[in-house]
Amino acid sequence: MKFAVIGGGSSYTPELIDGIFAREGKFLFDEIWLMDQNEQRLEINHAFSERLAQRYGSSCKIYKTKNIEEAVKNARYVLTQIRVGQMQARINDEKLGLKYGIIGQETTGIGGFACALRTIPVILDIAHKMEQLCPNAFLINFTNPAGINTEAVIKYSKIRTIGLCNVPIGMIMEIVKHIGGSPEEIELDYVGLNHLSWVRKFKKQGVDITQEVLQKFWEHAEEEWEDETTRNNMLEAMKSLNMFCNYYLQYYYSTESVLNYLKKKE
Repeated sequence: MKFAVIGGGSSYTPELIDGIFAREGKFLFDEIWLMDQNEQRLEINHAFSERLAQRYGSSCKIYKTKNIEEAVKNARYVLTQIRVGQMQARINDEKLGLKYGIIGQETTGIGGFACALRTIPVILDIAHKMEQLCPNAFLINFTNPAGINTEAVIKYSKIRTIGLCNVPIGMIMEIVKHIGGSPEEIELDYVGLNHLSWVRKFKKQGVDITQEVLQKFWEHAEEEWEDETTRNNMLEAMKSLNMFCNYYLQYYYSTESVLNYLKKKE
């Protein structure tokens, strides 16, 4: 079974490959293809991935290519983790918002929409290539803004797609750190999309631990929100709703303080 990673030069790739090999009984891949336009980064991640395969004693073959058609041909799963325009584009997006006194983060506000305008055509091009070269594959989108990218593929391609975000698992790992247990024991009643989301209930082995978890999050809020005004506004919102609020909701629940804080750091 073939797995293709579009954006194989990403800094996320080593962790991704390590996670696959650590769970090899669940991921039965014969070959993994890393595709990227940046040859230097691709070479580094390819060599590192091969060493990971050796370390785990895996028979899975790791390939590298700059050709997207070669990467996706006959793949069963294709994961996209790309940044169109690279980091400079993200910097431009976020500074554009600050210039006019409005929010401009990678996935929200004007910055998120500018990112979407660049990224959606590229994601759709990948999906359309998949329609020709691996029509039965799944596209797993890990590219921001994840929600609108995934929606575009659902609406304008025949390829089956899943939008992926690491915010929920990040929450689960924080709960494990503060409450104990294992990730498999934790359940979230999670609502919303990507970076605009709330958690209504937390359970551990089926037992409601919402208040205990919320109390821990509130105690450690300084780790999440450095700016005091923003932190206090977010705490007020969470206590009023009795829900955990995703970090990115600060752009809407505490817009003015976030803008002031970002302008000071610019």
